[in-house]
Amino acid sequence: MRALLTPEPTLSFSSIQINSRNPNPSRTWTSLHFLNRDGRHRLVGRKPRFIATRAVLDSATIEQLGLKESDIRNPSLSSTYRNSKLPKPNQTVLEAQTRVCTGPTQTRPLSEEQTFKVLDTILRSVRGELKDEEQVSKAQLGAFFAGMTIRANAFPEATQWSEGERCAMKIFWPLLVRALPPDVIFIADPEGSIMGLGSAVGPQFVGNGTSEMRLVGALREILAGGHLGYEEIQGVLKDVLTLKLEDGKSNGVSESLLSAFLIGQRMNRETDRELKAYCLAFDDELGPAPVADVRSLTHYGEPYDGNTRYFRSTLFVAAVRSCYGESSLLHGVEWMPPKGGVTEEQMLKFMGAKTNLSLHQGKELIEAEEVGFAYISKREARPSLYSLIGLREQIKKRPSLATTEKVQQFIRAKGRESIVAGFYHEGYEEPLLMLMKRRGVHSGLVVKGEEGALSMTTRLRSASTSKGLPVNHCSGFRSVGMESACEVDVQVYHVRVSGLRLMQWTMVLNQLILQEPIDRYRRISSWVWQLFEVKKGQHMTGLF
Repeated sequence: MRALLTPEPTLSFSSIQINSRNPNPSRTWTSLHFLNRDGRHRLVGRKPRFIATRAVLDSATIEQLGLKESDIRNPSLSSTYRNSKLPKPNQTVLEAQTRVCTGPTQTRPLSEEQTFKVLDTILRSVRGELKDEEQVSKAQLGAFFAGMTIRANAFPEATQWSEGERCAMKIFWPLLVRALPPDVIFIADPEGSIMGLGSAVGPQFVGNGTSEMRLVGALREILAGGHLGYEEIQGVLKDVLTLKLEDGKSNGVSESLLSAFLIGQRMNRETDRELKAYCLAFDDELGPAPVADVRSLTHYGEPYDGNTRYFRSTLFVAAVRSCYGESSLLHGVEWMPPKGGVTEEQMLKFMGAKTNLSLHQGKELIEAEEVGFAYISKREARPSLYSLIGLREQIKKRPSLATTEKVQQFIRAKGRESIVAGFYHEGYEEPLLMLMKRRGVHSGLVVKGEEGALSMTTRLRSASTSKGLPVNHCSGFRSVGMESACEVDVQVYHVRVSGLRLMQWTMVLNQLILQEPIDRYRRISSWVWQLFEVKKGQHMTGLF
């Protein structure tokens, strides 16, 4: 069991003393002991650390230790966890994708000057006039032109092409159509009617091979603003994945077509059946999920691209809950675009934990009385979907998978199961709850936290500062008996936690942490759920 908690010693900034301000730093043990309900001790993390460290290595030290600079990771900078083998996108086109590859009301048309700059960059890239690091990738071409096509075909007038975009495209398209590959021409003008030149490439394009032909057929519907069926989406995904992580290329499938497929469905605002298809597509990739012998298990789903502005607390919540016998499962990745923020996997690696657990090793940790929670990386649980990280960076905006990956059950439980997921953008509260019910869990909860994570804010805000539902809004469901949500009617709850009350509780919690013995965490954690006052005089405690 200890081998699962503590991997073999590895070199990291947290274990190197270089140019420290304190010449004699004290050595400490980063372990916490908690009392379980039955009086037994539960150990959470244990590894010797030096308190005073400095995350700076000079070139001489790097050479002396035999390290490559690309292998050095600064724990305070999440961007250092990005895979250096992934090609970087062209920034000019990426900025344009931020504006045009989004929803029907959020899209911001480009000016004539901006469009000229983007199209000129694309033309020079496909002609081979740009350096490697400045080239526009095929995935970027697919995403950008898919966004332009869907806007022209299906978006409301306010977010369709601007006059500047039409003028620039009229000048550049006769040049681009001679230089772009057929798959990109198809994406830009699938019916030969948008650009006004009557090109036959788009209408006649069918793709190469069975998988690509299936993808092209689905794209014709998506580029027209339409939607796909459950089986159609699952068939496409299983045909084209896994990608090669180093270059983001698919076996026999154009990455231009795949990126257009992924961003196109998000721009069209996915239907419930489309989200279900993404959510469940690879459940059987590694066989049936292992089942942990625990009375309850809570799955925590947060945005995989991490936090950049606010503290991310779920890892520590899971550790505290495990101390009074409530098992938890966290999942995510080390680094994910577009935000590329701090993730649980980065925090665990910095603390010395093992983050490459298999599903069966995670099950053992959940069942272990001295641990009670586990973290599973998407790299180990869903390698096919993990292989899309490079492509997701190239398309810039979040695809449908950014929603569905938060509602996963990599490990099941013999007892009750709950899912808690964070969201921020308007329109995804109900879809997340729908996916949780489709998973068949006994209860589910969605939280509009800071940056879409589960951390609530103590800052008082006016209603106008947050679009849609206010930050700290919670809603959820639970089944009445032990049956799953798929089998019985559920009770639905909507809660708003006031910033003032949350602030009062936080102050009390901080004082207790500082002044009371560590074994008081059992008492502290039981107070958390008193914040959530629910209709009918019930409490959210039953959700967990």
